[in-house]
Order: sequence, then C-alpha cells, then structure tokens
Amino acid sequence: MKSFATSTAFALLASTAMADTITLYTSQPNADAQRTVDAFMAANPGTEVDWVRDGTTKLMARLRAEIEAGNPQPDVLLIADTVTLEGMAQEGLLTAYQSQEAGAYDAALYSAEGYYHSTKLITTGIVYNTGVEAAPTSWKDLSEAAIKGQIAMPSPLYSGAALIHLATLTGDKTLGWGYYENLAANEARAQGGNGGTFKAVASGEKPYGMVVDFLAIRNKADGSPVDFVFPKEGVSYVTEPVAIMSSAKNVEGAEKFVDFLLSSEGQELVLEMGYIPARNGMGVPEGFPARDDIKLMAFDPAEALANAEANKVKFSELFGAN
Repeated sequence: MKSFATSTAFALLASTAMADTITLYTSQPNADAQRTVDAFMAANPGTEVDWVRDGTTKLMARLRAEIEAGNPQPDVLLIADTVTLEGMAQEGLLTAYQSQEAGAYDAALYSAEGYYHSTKLITTGIVYNTGVEAAPTSWKDLSEAAIKGQIAMPSPLYSGAALIHLATLTGDKTLGWGYYENLAANEARAQGGNGGTFKAVASGEKPYGMVVDFLAIRNKADGSPVDFVFPKEGVSYVTEPVAIMSSAKNVEGAEKFVDFLLSSEGQELVLEMGYIPARNGMGVPEGFPARDDIKLMAFDPAEALANAEANKVKFSELFGAN
C-alpha cells in the first residue's frame, strides 16, 4: 500500500505533467501544424503540445459536442477565420489575453479585448489563365460582358474564405451587392472551394477566377499556366487567428503559445511556410508583391458574423445553392 506522502507526491507529479501540456485544435495543414508545434516546443522546453487537426467546420462540430457534454478538450485554437472566433467570443467561450506582442500588429488584425489574434494573411484575389488576351487588374473586370461565362469562384456556402470574401466585397461602397448581381448576370460559376476553382482556371475551362493567393502563386512557380492579381480595389483576407478557450486547463501554457505565434520568431516561421506574416515589418514569400503594395479591404468580423446567414440566403438567390 502506498503511503499518504507517496500518493501525494504522485498526485503532484501528475498535476505538474498536466500543467506542462497544452491541447491545440488547429485547421492548419498537417505539415504546417507539425512545424508549428515543433518550433513552439523547441522555443519552450518542458511544454508539450497535444494537437488535433481537421477542417474548421469539423473541428467546431467536435468542439461543440464536447462543450455540450461538459468536457471541452482544447486549451487553444488556431483556426481559419476571425468570424468563427468572434462568435465564440460573444458566447463567452474564449478568454481575453492582451499579448505583449500585439503592439506589432495593425489593430484590425486582432480583437481589441484580446479574444483572438491573427497570425497570417491569406488574401483572395484574381487568378487567370495566361492564355487569355487581356489580364484583369480590377474586381470589376470580372463583370465585363466580354468574358461572360468564363469566370469561376468558390461558393460562400462551401468555403469560409469565400464567405468572408463575399462579406468584404458586398460591404465595399464601390462594389456592394450590385457587384455580385453583375457576376451572376455574367454567368460566373460559383461552387465548391478554392481548389476546384483553381483547377478550372489552370485547365482553361474557366480562364478567370477568384482564389486564395498562395494557391495560385505556388502553382505558378511550379509551372502552372496562371498568374495572380491583387486587384486595385484591394483584397479580402482570412488570418488564421489564435485564441485561448475560457475552459482552458493550462492558461499559462496557452498564453506562451499565443506569444510565440505572434513573436518575430513565430512570424518568421509563417514566412518560411510560404504565407504573408500578419506582423508588421516582416517580409513576404517569393512571388508576392511587397507587403505595402497589398491593399487590405475593410473588414469587420462582428458585422460579418451578424450578416452571415442573410448573406448566404441572398447569394443562393443569385447563384443557386451550390
């Protein structure tokens, strides 16, 4: 039989081991997630990370089931978009954390209360097949009658980035819903995700499209017959934000993880992975224009969250339920 002192010692050791582990839920690609976790643990010896990777929608369904059962598992979330986290913040599911690194970021890229912080910029612009006669420079170019029936784009009913893109462009004074009405009249095909849209453009099936930046730029570097444009009006963006759960068991470890991702070291890792770092003063991946030459369009996560369902309904009326 173990003595009381021995049992207490074991309990303390178990408690310490638990405190030195954080649980991460992330929608990063597997390779990126592994690199992120490895880099964090190397910078924070003694802190382990248990991580679960899936798409944001599936991760949120899993987390909702855990919350319903009274046993949410993650300490920290690193997922695709701020709109999802804004909703969780409004429900009281996130802990506010004012990271010391936030001063190096534009205020639009994190929650003022500290509920979430952006870690990268993934913009949506125009991709086109290099076999076309005229290269687009503006969002409005996609509504020109000369390219009727030649445009593809991901559906906001399927893609979170496309839903944010829709909210951004329809919220713009010079574009608005009239722009999407013009796209519908121009027989733009809106279905599936960014991958399918890119394939349609690269094959020449639909020579013009809207996709996330890295998909076009990386494939162009590998020889795909495409080019990518950051339109003159600006681009929409998702930011893969990080947030701490209000139910986190290891808040201190989670705060370390947030600080690492936002630090110069963490942002250098983002750059090495081929994405635009969210932190000011960083470089950009090969093939991208200078950060100062990329115009980010205005975006309000709270407003996008409030309008999400109405935007989906209106989109379906224009393009069908794809």
